[in-house]
Amino acid sequence: MGIVKYLLDTHAFLWWIADDPSLSEKARSIISDEKNEIYLSAVSVWEIAIKSRAGRLELKEELDPFVTRHVRKNAFLPLPVTLTHSAKVQLLPNHHRDPFDQMLAAQSMVEEMPLITIDKMIESFGARVVW
Repeated sequence: MGIVKYLLDTHAFLWWIADDPSLSEKARSIISDEKNEIYLSAVSVWEIAIKSRAGRLELKEELDPFVTRHVRKNAFLPLPVTLTHSAKVQLLPNHHRDPFDQMLAAQSMVEEMPLITIDKMIESFGARVVW
């Protein structure tokens, strides 16, 4: 089997870098397998920025160097938001209103990458979820 690409949900990224036991064994195995390409979306960085600024997530350092360091250390690949990703959101059902989750689902679907997430609601968009 060739390279498999996966997209991290924000919490999966944070749990991975913190070695949090909340991260499932399956997710941990996928992320640690060097044959897989693991992507971190700009959407997740935006979500961390919003939550940090609102006081709902504490960071010990500025976000840019924090993300850059962990992306490099873990050999994650950045995934920018494209016009196609943004347009895909229009086609998603409107039952899950979190804009971060909507965009991550759209990116997962457009890029044909399973999303590593504990949030099973994302499957209702039509995205493939692994946990």
